[in-house]
Amino acid sequence: MQTYAAPLYEGTFSVGLDKKFVPMDRKGKPAKGALRISIQPFLLHAPDKKILFDTGLGEFGEGTTTKTLCKNIAAHGLNEYDITDIFLSHLHFDHLGGLANRDNGYWELTFPHAKIWVSRMDWEKVMAKDIFYDEEKTEFIHFIAARGDIHFLSDHDYPYPEIEVLKIGGHSEFHQAFFYRLDDSKYLMAGDVLPTKGHVNQKFAAKYDFDPQQSIQVRQKLVKIAYEEHMVILAYHSSETPMFRLTDYHEKQGYSIENVTEYVPT
Repeated sequence: MQTYAAPLYEGTFSVGLDKKFVPMDRKGKPAKGALRISIQPFLLHAPDKKILFDTGLGEFGEGTTTKTLCKNIAAHGLNEYDITDIFLSHLHFDHLGGLANRDNGYWELTFPHAKIWVSRMDWEKVMAKDIFYDEEKTEFIHFIAARGDIHFLSDHDYPYPEIEVLKIGGHSEFHQAFFYRLDDSKYLMAGDVLPTKGHVNQKFAAKYDFDPQQSIQVRQKLVKIAYEEHMVILAYHSSETPMFRLTDYHEKQGYSIENVTEYVPT
């Protein structure tokens, strides 16, 4: 069986300064002063592994649950027990919220058999805090610490021969990028440093980044790697084009972008 990647669309949200994720139409306009943000974890369906890159909001959006993520996984013939590995690009709650749920009234691991791969430095920084966002999320992260099968990653790591993890910083202090290379299957997922195809050819400093200039510099390097290796880029916050490939480069126009829709078994 050939490896393939698939977006697991959780929804599109209007997100203001209060950091509340309010569901909205995929193509609609966010509230005044808010951003429109889509959430799309990714499934990497390989012969020997079933991998998630980030896990979405979980219960931390307005009216959201992990059931959406599980339903999307089920569309690929899998259930929660089939997920073998979860790689977290960084520890913002809209990227890790799907790790646990309270469907039965108390916290439970959504993917009980999965190894959770996380930056050691990022994890230690979070664990040193008295409060992780708020009381609810603090309870959540300490539950993950107690019950999750957590595996730590260094700044440049190879947890498996086909997966390279690189600390890139930028959006968050210990942000990570993930490269998957196995035969003809090549993917790059860089979380919020390369969250949409619109970021490929734009050089702008985002106020929401931990280090905006670092984001710009590392994004250019990642895009160059993806282009040279003909990798499929997995864009976590894209509403329309979650997977794309760079097909050409012009000094003035920048990179040409080709949308990618891979075969998904029915």
